[in-house]
Amino acid sequence: MTAETLDKPHPIAFTIAQFELMYEKCIFTESDRVELINGEVIEMSPIGLKHAVCVSRLSNKLMQKLGTKIIVWSQNPINIGIKSQPQPDITVLKYRDDFYKEALPTPADTLLIIEVADSSLEYDRDVKSKLYAAAGIPQMWLFDVNDEMITGFAYPSELGYKQINRYTKGDNLSITAFDNVIFEWQELF
Repeated sequence: MTAETLDKPHPIAFTIAQFELMYEKCIFTESDRVELINGEVIEMSPIGLKHAVCVSRLSNKLMQKLGTKIIVWSQNPINIGIKSQPQPDITVLKYRDDFYKEALPTPADTLLIIEVADSSLEYDRDVKSKLYAAAGIPQMWLFDVNDEMITGFAYPSELGYKQINRYTKGDNLSITAFDNVIFEWQELF
């Protein structure tokens, strides 16, 4: 650092190891709804009824249709690089017998991220989707519970997802890894 940069305030970017230490030292408790995004500790929106019902329905449908082919990792952290540990509403993971007992999942383990938004729509779309794309996560679905719309993101790149589709009543979706398994919009909402 130069003398000039010392005079200006600047944020400190935390690592995952530092973030986890904050939990160990009880700076955060298990009930605190925070996640680490690009080195910043972000307070997550509270979970409302529409949000909770949508996450529950999605988890159920994923298990019904894909069963033991996947692990549904609901509202749990994943590690992305050294400075991000988001907690997606649902992460569809490659199946492993140990259920990721030894370490948190990473983008290489992830088939699909699902974010459910009632008050966090812009943040999920503008910040988190770019984080997931830059990490190489193949697909993301963003559920807008207020307008009952699903935005599908696919083909990740460093700048974001290259393909964005919007789905409404009557449309069908599939997970790239299981493109023969069809989800109807009506069963997801």
